[in-house]
Amino acid sequence: MADLKAIADQLVNLSVKEVSELADILKDEHGIEPAAAAVAVAAGPASGGDAGGEEAKTEFDIVLNSGGAAKLKVVKEVKQLLGIGLKEAKDLVDSAPSTIKEGVAKEEAESIKAALTEAGADVELK
Repeated sequence: MADLKAIADQLVNLSVKEVSELADILKDEHGIEPAAAAVAVAAGPASGGDAGGEEAKTEFDIVLNSGGAAKLKVVKEVKQLLGIGLKEAKDLVDSAPSTIKEGVAKEEAESIKAALTEAGADVELK
């Protein structure tokens, strides 16, 4: 049996590019659509109890509030960061405010936010 903890640790530590490549493999070799895979990974295992109390937040949603003045740069950055097509990236930026990625580790979320902010976008972590 596979070491599930090791697999989970590997998934959590993937870069944006590696996640994109994994999505391609899941789609091409196993017939799993990337959106379904992303939802499954982001949802994680079901919790078996009350999560009450103030716990440190470890997963964040990245919300694009607006594309800003340099919208073309933001579209290109979204395309590159998420590994999606140009039209999909443009539609995502045009539909702002929108959540562009859910359940992201703090370090990766801050990295994506910094890249999009540098491109001119208004981004927020929730």
